[in-house]
Amino acid sequence: MRRIAIINQKGGVGKTTTAVNLGAALAAAGRRVCVLDLDPQAHATTHLGVEPDGQAPSLYDVLVNSQPLAEVRRQVGDRLWLAGSDINLAAAEVELAGVVGREVILRDQLAPEEDQFDYVLMDCAPSLGVLTLNALSAATEVFIPLQPHFLALHGLGKLLETTALVAKRINPVLRVTGIILCLYEANTKLTQEVVNDLQEYLQKARGGNSPWAMASVFATRIRRNIKLAECPSFGQSIFAYAPKCPGAEDYSALAREVLGSVTQIIATRVAVESEPIPVVRRPLSDHNTSMAATDHGTRTSDHS
Repeated sequence: MRRIAIINQKGGVGKTTTAVNLGAALAAAGRRVCVLDLDPQAHATTHLGVEPDGQAPSLYDVLVNSQPLAEVRRQVGDRLWLAGSDINLAAAEVELAGVVGREVILRDQLAPEEDQFDYVLMDCAPSLGVLTLNALSAATEVFIPLQPHFLALHGLGKLLETTALVAKRINPVLRVTGIILCLYEANTKLTQEVVNDLQEYLQKARGGNSPWAMASVFATRIRRNIKLAECPSFGQSIFAYAPKCPGAEDYSALAREVLGSVTQIIATRVAVESEPIPVVRRPLSDHNTSMAATDHGTRTSDHS
């Protein structure tokens, strides 16, 4: 099972859009996929047609009340499942504050699900708090949706530092494997400059020991497309809402790239796969200067 955290501490870059539509594309390709909505705003939950009313079990119950994930997830399409979110999840940061090992709760809850899915996609909140740390601790891979702007590159450095800290202290198999360019506009000079800078940065990391040493920019670009912004209000993926639009074409192409990257991912994990999971000796999220790079109260729409 490939466990992929889709993260960026900046809002509005396409995390939810990518988690939902990449998941739908992988399911259409015959893979069993589960989307985990780790954002209290529950955008992925709404996007997949589930009302986050706070009545049904959610990931809050998984993280805080130790409810099995199998009792929370629900099937929302052919080979596609959702473990939803609601506003209760916002309280998890506070309620887990005194819990020992709170960063690895999701990892432990995913263990019984290992044979149930081919892919688990974790849609993370635009912050680096306990919820996102749970995703990074449970994941084997990180995908970073990135809008090709210079400020996005600035935030990328802090995000990569966070993955290195998690890999060092909690999850040694964690690797940043792909960067997804979203809201892409090919005809601007700024876009090309940012892409060139990004590729140069990743090239310099080759051969090193950092978690992003084997990261690459996906060849598929997710173009700016109004249909991708419209489909969440209908509770549908782009493939149900507008299957012939450019957004559907782009996410289908991205899914093919992800499916084709299995060999490389296995190769990069061989050196660390046999290492034991380290004991958490002090809460990672207590290091606020390293882990909280954004204002937790600010959030823009995550729909591309």
